[in-house]
Amino acid sequence: MIEISRTTLFADALPIAWYEMGSGRPTLLLHGGAGPGSMMGLATGLAARGRRAIIPVYPGFDGEPRPSWFHRIDDLAIMALALIEWLEIGDVSLIGNSVGGWLAIETGLRRSPRIAEQVIIDAVGLDPTPEGGGIVDPATLPPALLLAHSFHDPSRALVPRDAAAATTMANNQRALRVYAGEPFMHDPSLRGRLSSVNIPTLVLWGESDRIVTPAYGQQFATLIPHARMQSIAAAGHFPQIEQLDDVLAAIR
Repeated sequence: MIEISRTTLFADALPIAWYEMGSGRPTLLLHGGAGPGSMMGLATGLAARGRRAIIPVYPGFDGEPRPSWFHRIDDLAIMALALIEWLEIGDVSLIGNSVGGWLAIETGLRRSPRIAEQVIIDAVGLDPTPEGGGIVDPATLPPALLLAHSFHDPSRALVPRDAAAATTMANNQRALRVYAGEPFMHDPSLRGRLSSVNIPTLVLWGESDRIVTPAYGQQFATLIPHARMQSIAAAGHFPQIEQLDDVLAAIR
């Protein structure tokens, strides 16, 4: 059964909500611009396999309030660590998709002894290079082309069920721009900091991702010490949606 919980962090300055299901090893699932719903299937699968799945809802997403001072990826990383401390959990596995993958890395780089490993799924965060390519801005693509870039099978896309859901989706994209809009979806310093990652890292990548290609993903596997990369066939930017069983098998 999924439950939503709420508390406040930082001396009651930051309201935070999260979804939670299952019991066992705690796993923090960090969503991208598609919102927490994009991680719900993965959370359900992990819970069925004996994990405690926790999905924080970032301030500004899904109608949650965002204080004006809270506007950077660094802020989200500090929030994630504060939530882990508040929950008093250890041996935590971080799993992040897209911007959530970048957030997982930033959180792990803070070297909390409570964090044991990370899985990054089609992450962003690295500056563009000729070898790895760049990050396609979804706002520049017409809807049909955006689906083709994001999904191996566009029929698997998350489609808003009504006008309210469409508004939430649009607001989530605006919130994403607040956190990672300038420079667009990357931090020029991240590349040089990846050598400091000191936890086991699994890099999962959809073979059909055209938002950030597998060549972009290979950079994470190369730059993070002892990282392991695994491709997910017949999947685009959201392997946990298109090929959930394969992602679950890779995570174990």
